Amino acid sequence: MPPQRVFALPRQQSLLLPAVINPFVQDTKLTTATIIKCVLLGIFLVPIRAILMSLVLMVTWPVAVIITLNHPLKGAVEPMTGWRRFMCRRVMAALGRAYYFSMGFRVVVKGKQVDSSEAPILAVAPHSTFFDGIVCIVAGLPSTVSRVENLAAPIFGRLVRCLQPVLVSRKDPDSRKNTIQEIESRAKSGGHWPQVLIFPEGTCTNRSCLITFKQGAFIPGVPVQPVIMRYPNKLDTVSWTWQGFSTKTLLLLTLSQLYTTVEIEFLPTHNPTEEEKKSPHLYASRVRETMAQALGVPVTDHTYEDCRLMISAGELTLPMEAGLVEFTKISRKLNLKWDNVKKELDGFAAMASSCKGGRITIEEFAAFLKLPVNPALEELFALFDRNGDGTIDFREYVIGVTILCRPANTEDVLRMAFQLFDTDEDEKITREEFTALLRSALCVSNLNMAKLFKEIDADGSGFITFTEFQSFATAHPEYAKLFTTYLELQRYQAIQEASPGDLELAGQTCSGEKQEESTSDKKDD
Repeated sequence: MPPQRVFALPRQQSLLLPAVINPFVQDTKLTTATIIKCVLLGIFLVPIRAILMSLVLMVTWPVAVIITLNHPLKGAVEPMTGWRRFMCRRVMAALGRAYYFSMGFRVVVKGKQVDSSEAPILAVAPHSTFFDGIVCIVAGLPSTVSRVENLAAPIFGRLVRCLQPVLVSRKDPDSRKNTIQEIESRAKSGGHWPQVLIFPEGTCTNRSCLITFKQGAFIPGVPVQPVIMRYPNKLDTVSWTWQGFSTKTLLLLTLSQLYTTVEIEFLPTHNPTEEEKKSPHLYASRVRETMAQALGVPVTDHTYEDCRLMISAGELTLPMEAGLVEFTKISRKLNLKWDNVKKELDGFAAMASSCKGGRITIEEFAAFLKLPVNPALEELFALFDRNGDGTIDFREYVIGVTILCRPANTEDVLRMAFQLFDTDEDEKITREEFTALLRSALCVSNLNMAKLFKEIDADGSGFITFTEFQSFATAHPEYAKLFTTYLELQRYQAIQEASPGDLELAGQTCSGEKQEESTSDKKDD
């Protein structure tokens, strides 16, 4: 049995898999009995509730028109006062409760809401459905953050206007900055503006965890009152996620229930420390921890960008969940932007296009690199395969390429690898030199060697220059790490022959290369 190297440092714990792998999937299973029950109840309940909802809307819409008549939404906007505010807080809130009651919702409120002078911002989580708007009704119709496009929606656009939302525009490049400034202005108005209600997760999940909180609610550095939501129903008919039931299906299922319970709990106000005021990221993280403990769920570093990667994975014919990487953590620890991760997804898709489930086996890994399975390749594969299940998923691929392969892709390493091939030291690699090393070192077949040589020899000159070699290695960083791994194994085996069984000495001799591997994989938390 060939000797096995011993890694100097363990895997970095903070880059291991999260407690919840996919918080964006709704996996409610409808049994035959459940479907029959929903159909029988729906025959009676859905028409009745649809009529009641329509009647409530027929009253609500003209009231909303009266409240917002001649009241500007842009420019020097002032908070509603007098009769407008009274009608908004009392009449519209009562109509909102009637609307949710007509849909069969039973609302349970726990804790006590404080006023805007004590906590200018309400942070609500988890955000899991379009029904979450009920928290706005319970909280007395505070201001929210809404897209400009929502104002143009028939009927509901006028209702949104009553909330005097902080508007976000996708077309305005300064929208994010303006939104944060407006939130901060309202939050620091000393009670002049009503509270601002924000869902800091920024997208819907299945409530199995709390994903990364966006920092908008925490940048002003003012007290925040956390608000948690639960839907403690036997059948989940409300979760509206990226993978799951459509909007129409969820609405029909919900209307077909005798009632749907929603719990809204106001937690004690979180007053930020001086340290938290200076660090919105820290402030958001601590509020999230408080809410997660109250809910009894874990936290993960997923975010909306993971959803975008899921969509991209689906477009590349991969399973959607293959795009999940915990973007917040990966981007922060590996210093990657979304475009960088998306580019890596394209590379992963090229490798995984022939496999099912979006996971790469060592045979597929070898086939993509046009190499046979050999000790050097097995060790490189093991470095990628962080959980040791014999496959590489996209998350492991991103980590492997970023902290194992790219750091090995230096000019010194590439020069050393080039010199391995260039036996006559004439600064070019001929087909014969290329073939001789790959056959003896990595057991590559003649057919694959020909394909690989042709790929590297970009100008078709019949030989490979260092520039061509370097360009190919930059585009395929796995090869640089493969050659350093091969050289390390060669040194290790030479030591074993000189002093059999001396693993400790071997570890010291190989420390130069292993340090590159281990320290790269042990980045500071």
